[in-house]
Amino acid sequence: MKKLNNSKLALTLGTSIGLAMVAGSAMAQDCTTKIGAVLPTSVDWGRPIAETAQFAVDQVNAAGGVAGCEIEMVLRDTQVDPKVGVDAAKALVDLDGVQVLLGAVSSGVSMPILTSVSVPSNVMQMSCCSSSTAFTKLAEEGNTDGLFFRTFATTGVQAAVGAKVAADQGFSSVAILYKNDDWGQDLNNLIARDFEALGITVTASVAINDGQPSYRAEVTQALSGSPEALYLGLYPAEGTAAVREWLSLGGTQNMIMANSLKSDDFRENVGLQYLGSALGTDTASPRVASADAFVAAYIDRFDSEPNGPGLANSYDATMIALLAMEAAGKDATGDQIAASVASVTDPNGTPVTADTAGFAAARDVLAGGGTVMYQGATGNVRFDANGDVSAPAVVWKFTEGGTEEVQYLSLTEVDDFIASLN
Repeated sequence: MKKLNNSKLALTLGTSIGLAMVAGSAMAQDCTTKIGAVLPTSVDWGRPIAETAQFAVDQVNAAGGVAGCEIEMVLRDTQVDPKVGVDAAKALVDLDGVQVLLGAVSSGVSMPILTSVSVPSNVMQMSCCSSSTAFTKLAEEGNTDGLFFRTFATTGVQAAVGAKVAADQGFSSVAILYKNDDWGQDLNNLIARDFEALGITVTASVAINDGQPSYRAEVTQALSGSPEALYLGLYPAEGTAAVREWLSLGGTQNMIMANSLKSDDFRENVGLQYLGSALGTDTASPRVASADAFVAAYIDRFDSEPNGPGLANSYDATMIALLAMEAAGKDATGDQIAASVASVTDPNGTPVTADTAGFAAARDVLAGGGTVMYQGATGNVRFDANGDVSAPAVVWKFTEGGTEEVQYLSLTEVDDFIASLN
């Protein structure tokens, strides 16, 4: 995952401003509408997620903005910390008056934002990356007020594919190290169940807390059952520290990683020489033209492939939110914007591409009373009644230049495998 340097950011922002000025001849932007973004920009894998969201905003502004107003994305860093994330979201709602929040990434940050900020303030929240099934349960209980959507599949997909990797590799026993937050606990529970369904013994399941000076005690506990492989449901900082302890104490290099470890920093700080037998999992974009178009546009903008976690999902989350704002009209409230999501992801609507031209076309269709079928970086996005999506999946490995796909599982293959586990 190549980081965007300041000169490249300035160049691309300048290009986008120029495009917006050209579009302004067709539609004057004499007003500004703010949206909020609560994303972990202080970590290496979080910055590209935010930059990708800004990319979508720039494309929409080049099309004339939303409801005749330029969009300003006000970005605040969550630091992957629930308290910091909630404070950031409150500031965006109370001070900036946003009706849409993009984020967060970690489920452990998105959940308190949803329950203590978005729902009480009637603000729509669109997450690119939060996968905990706790959001599904909350929606089923009627406690999200229909305000929460996510363009990333639930933890159940990643857990199932992680278990499949272990079975395909012939492992009969696995230890689990997981982050001690909403996401990690959910992932641990799900993958432990899936391992059991496949006849794979979980020798230990150990929670990892942030910021500890050492994880020797936790790693020693995980090693105690002599597992054939290690499953890692961690983020790069604690993941690096835990894996270093694991290797120093003689742990196997047979590792299965959640997508949260799809990080240059993790690869470089652990060392590629120790990750040759490590395989990661992630959700994936379908093999369709709109996904290919996003990759080409991303490369043109950032001079690198979109290899980091959540980039396609971030783009779609932002673009769908802005389309819903266009459908809801100027000065729409959060619940009105949320209710308009269905009209821009309608499987029977007019197909529109995920770019400046596509947004302009969608505006015309919506103005005429029609609906559109958004075709984006992750395909034709469909939300169920709980704001959830399903997705294909990939197995990947680290390389000198980043990551490389090892296996692709179609949506049908993923759904069929999950059904076989259940």
